Amino acid sequence: MRVHFIGICGTAMATVAALLKQRGHDVRGSDQHVYPPMSEFLAAERITILTPYSAGHITPDLDLVVVGNAISRGNVELEAVLDGRLRYCSLPEVIRDQFLWGARSIVVAGTHGKTTTTSLTGWLLTHGGRDPSVLVGGIALDFGAAGSSYRLGSGREVVIEGDEYDSAFFDKTAKFLKYVPEIAVINNIEFDHVDIYADLDAVRLAFRRLVNLVPRSGLLLLGQDSPDAAALRDVAISPVETFGTSGEATWQACDIGYTGGVTTFTVRREGRIVGRCESPLLGIHNVRNALAAIAVGSRVGIDLPTLAAGLKVFRGIKRRLETVGIARGVTVLDDFAHHPTAVHETLAALRTGYGPRRIWAVFEPRSATSCRRVFQDDFAGAFEGADEVVIAAVFRSSLPEAERLSPERLVADLLARGQRARYIPEVDYIVQTIVAEHAPGDLVVLMSNGGFGGIHRKLLEALA
Repeated sequence: MRVHFIGICGTAMATVAALLKQRGHDVRGSDQHVYPPMSEFLAAERITILTPYSAGHITPDLDLVVVGNAISRGNVELEAVLDGRLRYCSLPEVIRDQFLWGARSIVVAGTHGKTTTTSLTGWLLTHGGRDPSVLVGGIALDFGAAGSSYRLGSGREVVIEGDEYDSAFFDKTAKFLKYVPEIAVINNIEFDHVDIYADLDAVRLAFRRLVNLVPRSGLLLLGQDSPDAAALRDVAISPVETFGTSGEATWQACDIGYTGGVTTFTVRREGRIVGRCESPLLGIHNVRNALAAIAVGSRVGIDLPTLAAGLKVFRGIKRRLETVGIARGVTVLDDFAHHPTAVHETLAALRTGYGPRRIWAVFEPRSATSCRRVFQDDFAGAFEGADEVVIAAVFRSSLPEAERLSPERLVADLLARGQRARYIPEVDYIVQTIVAEHAPGDLVVLMSNGGFGGIHRKLLEALA
């Protein structure tokens, strides 16, 4: 089968292209720009990237064109596909049709923690001998020599990150509704993706639709500590188990401790102690993520000692509190946080894991959500775990001012709360500020869902 991906340099698009290539299909793709790291990933997979978009890339011999959800009418390749009456589909459709029918599909969903929980679940099943296939929206360090966003196994299980973002220009429903779940995990539910969903009720509806797809022979796992996730028990037809720190949860984590960068916790199932776990992941949110993965592993038949042994050696995911370097006693970390809750949990995890060290929170409002004013007040309360807060320029500066997050107002609100905060629009000046004011032992966490102007490398080089 000859397959062409329009918009191939997105993480999910590149991952699925690589999976199809691994299965022996003739795969290529196009994008407006070629940029690392996905261009490097695709080159390693021996997949050709055509750039920029051109109608000439759409040839009659194509069996299928996969249209990315960032592609809209007016794209010259999409118009050529429609004019030529070629077969096309969305990314989640090709995932379902090529990988999920006949598999035990394990869909990991929720506003926060999807990538970590998917990666960890896939790793625990791998460690437990199940040989699953895994599709994840990030780079999991346990798959491949240098980490990978996928694993192609020969077992029945397919562990897939269930994104609630829309599917394509012709299908505005959530991607995860195509993933035919036998087991579904819903970690938490909050308002997010404000460019797609009008309000929290619209988000809730998407997750209710996912719940309605789990068969009676399957399992729905709900985050007990998230009220909106836990409430889905009332609409489920399938069996339901819950996980969290609450004593009401089927799977409960208790006696949580932090020592030397390691998290420990006791696992109770239906009130009975079943084991003690050690995790390299910091933060209470990652304890919940681990519980969800353990519950899935138990469901497919792996005993808790084996799951605990796998958790202990889990290597993590790039851009999730990843240490990118240490220079002159300053530890520089990279994190994907771009929602107020994620920012708050990231900083809380650093505080519990590293103790009284000074924490710099350097935040780039870049995602469709964080660039918008809808979370202006919520961000003001998200940085309480930081000693120094630096807000960079809003990435999507083309948004109307009335809709756009105001960094100046955010800094004013933080100062009013008694926090040290400043607005520094340019990356080079942020680097200069940290270099001038740093002290040995500082932690600098760079928070953005994008490249942040290469600040990671620039800061380490300037410190060194």
